[in-house]
Amino acid sequence: MSDEKSKVTDKASEIAKNIWLAGVGAYGRAVDEAQSSLKKATPQPPKLFRDLVKAGTALEEEASEARSAAISSVEERISQVRENFHQQRPARIEDLASLHDKIDKLTRKVDTLTRLVKAQDGAAGAKAKKPAAKAGASTRKAAARKKTSAGSTRKKKT
Repeated sequence: MSDEKSKVTDKASEIAKNIWLAGVGAYGRAVDEAQSSLKKATPQPPKLFRDLVKAGTALEEEASEARSAAISSVEERISQVRENFHQQRPARIEDLASLHDKIDKLTRKVDTLTRLVKAQDGAAGAKAKKPAAKAGASTRKAAARKKTSAGSTRKKKT
């Protein structure tokens, strides 16, 4: 089965190649005939050909100018960016020292605030623990009373 497919594929490939070669041959023959006819007709190229050459030359010049303008525009933008980078002043030692001082002051303030918050949390936690301890003691006393009263009721029944 695959042998038949291979034969069909080879045959289709050969046909496609022959069609391509026939087209190339036809184009070559047409070019040759046109050139020989042109040479026989006049020793100078016809007016249409000269006009096409002029138009092509003008288009080539316009394209070259447009390309030069685009390159020039890009180069101008690059130089502007470079100038902007050069205009920025570099960091001075005094500026860096000033920034370090500000960072140190802010660090001290943050440390102070952290200590204050921890102290307030500690005081609030101590206040919260005292009432809880009292509640625990009263709960224990109430439980003891219940046990005692339960024991006394048993004695009464007997």
